[in-house]
Amino acid sequence: MITIKEVKNKKDLKTFVKFPFRLYKKSPYWVPPLINEEMGSFDPDKNPAFKDSEAWLYLAYKNGEIAGRIAVILNHLEIDELQKKKVRFGWFDVIDDVEVTRALLQKAEEKGREQQLEYMEGPVGFSNMDKAGMLVKGFDELSNMTTIYNYPYYPEHFKQLGFREGAAWVEYRIHIPDKVPEKIEKFADIILERFELKLLKFKSSSELVAYADDMFDLMNRSFKDLQSFIPIQKPQIELYKKKYLKFIHPDFVKFIVDKNGKMIAFSITMPSFSEALQKANGRLFPFGFIHILRAQKTSKRASLYLIGVDPAYQNKGVTAVIFNETNKVFQKRGMKIVESNPELEENIAAQLLWKRYKNNEQHKRRVTWIKDI
Repeated sequence: MITIKEVKNKKDLKTFVKFPFRLYKKSPYWVPPLINEEMGSFDPDKNPAFKDSEAWLYLAYKNGEIAGRIAVILNHLEIDELQKKKVRFGWFDVIDDVEVTRALLQKAEEKGREQQLEYMEGPVGFSNMDKAGMLVKGFDELSNMTTIYNYPYYPEHFKQLGFREGAAWVEYRIHIPDKVPEKIEKFADIILERFELKLLKFKSSSELVAYADDMFDLMNRSFKDLQSFIPIQKPQIELYKKKYLKFIHPDFVKFIVDKNGKMIAFSITMPSFSEALQKANGRLFPFGFIHILRAQKTSKRASLYLIGVDPAYQNKGVTAVIFNETNKVFQKRGMKIVESNPELEENIAAQLLWKRYKNNEQHKRRVTWIKDI
């Protein structure tokens, strides 16, 4: 017997957040989130996304045992201003039982019909800064802190239930060369000179924060034509500045500006925290933070988190500048492998960076699933 229960209190929310820890306990590829961060995602006082969104959380039980979870989300900016009549769903996890999956997805369908929406899509979050996309390739690859991991039976459930693929993302694994090819270095210098561009360098994280608004403005401009993109709002920007940017080592941030000081490209890479987060198992204290600090200094793997290029400069070689500079950091720190963040398949400009590496492999693919309601 399958029953669905709406999350109504803190105890239910903890059950919701901790369910994946049980489901993926034996998986060597799943990377646990930080429990407090996940709890905060559903607190309107902590997550500014609730300024434009509503969410309902549900738990599925089969024969009295927890069997799945889902978050149903309405992003009113998307629905009202962008005229996308969509109900979102995310934070979706389930045992291998298609009937449990069906029961959970029916909650999203019901909410969409109540709001007279046209279709449902997921897994996605409140906005583009949340994790999105169900893994359909790369089930035996280590996940990272910004992506969703799921078992191979997930996409099979959605196919059985008549969903079709929506947005699709690809991820790359690149073996870092010992030396940047001389022709790339020369080409990067030519691009900087030709377009009168300047690479900004920082000594401290606090210097980065001063450019955060420009970076997010550029992100909104460079991603605006990609499907499923919702402009990042000011309250969210303030949250990311406070919680994340100040902790990023300036070596891993590359900002490029034009002759007038306007930002035209950026990239943020970081050491991989995947193994450290597995050891932390959802908690920074008492010892989890030690694993994070150690990874920040010793990890030989890097992860690209964000990259953006002004539309006016796309396909003009600016990615060569980013490649050249980030590779210097990798070599300085002895890093051997870098993994890209999910990039929409149509976002060719972002993927050009990775194709400059000879030894690259598209090792993961993920999609959202859509169904008309």
